Amino acid sequence: MPVPPVPADYPRVAPHLAVDGAAAAIDFYVSALGARPRGGRMTLPDGRIAHAELMFGDALVMLADADAGSGFPGPDDVGGTPVTLHLYVEDVDAVFAAAIEAGARRLAPVATRFYGDRSGLLRDPWGHRWNVATHVEDVPEAEMDRRRREQFGGA
Repeated sequence: MPVPPVPADYPRVAPHLAVDGAAAAIDFYVSALGARPRGGRMTLPDGRIAHAELMFGDALVMLADADAGSGFPGPDDVGGTPVTLHLYVEDVDAVFAAAIEAGARRLAPVATRFYGDRSGLLRDPWGHRWNVATHVEDVPEAEMDRRRREQFGGA
């Protein structure tokens, strides 16, 4: 029987975060952002995490301890991250407040956006950016365009 090219319980694309302190990051993601651990943790002889998996709803995020020397640098090793993880939650205000209380830094406050999400941007204690959001309104395309022009100008 042939082996499928994508395992049945994995998406085609999943972020894989390099985290300097993966064990503490897992605790943060579980307690502050509502993640659920999936499977066990693979550890290295020195105790660092070589691989772990978290579920955010039906989305998979992999993570491991950063190791810049072997080509797996964390955000601080490369001067920050250009990537933002977008996380939909049931109650953005509560989740955002819990993340800040747990050590995240607010980059943009929670507010209702022109496209129908209530969201805020934060930097977790390991340098990863998260846009945490709750969808609060289905905005028709024409109305979204009108609101965008009103907010940002332009045609």
